[in-house]
Amino acid sequence: FASAAFLTINGIILIIAERFSRKTTTSDSIIEEDSEILSRVSPKIALSIGLGQSLALFAGISRFGITMSAGLVRGLSHKAASDFAFLLALPVILGTSIIKLPKLFAPEYSHLIGPILAGSVTSFIFTYASVKFLVKWFKTRTLYPFAIYCLVVGVASLIRFA
Repeated sequence: FASAAFLTINGIILIIAERFSRKTTTSDSIIEEDSEILSRVSPKIALSIGLGQSLALFAGISRFGITMSAGLVRGLSHKAASDFAFLLALPVILGTSIIKLPKLFAPEYSHLIGPILAGSVTSFIFTYASVKFLVKWFKTRTLYPFAIYCLVVGVASLIRFA
């Protein structure tokens, strides 16, 4: 039930961020040149966007979506916000990999090496394709389709599990 509620909240946050981003990007956008994202984002803004990720600790809240929303609210363009969200994912992914990989190759899991490698390769391929798609998507499009999906699935789940 909590996941359904947070998924619904996630959709609402995405819609609010989209509406708010139109106001900030048309009047006083922080980032004009997406290629200069790291040099143009102040540490204070980067920290506030990074802290937004902590909301993803709640089941149903999208880490990427909440980070993008924080970037949009802080005045980043869709492309710059998505680029920044992907950059912020790297420490999380690397940290998890450093912690989990040694455990996967422990002797008690030796019989699972084949499936682990197959899953890793498949995951890499689909992650690469997803990132490529999303980078292209956010050059010209918005979070609205994802927000609507979150709202529909979240509300349907709330009704189903209430």
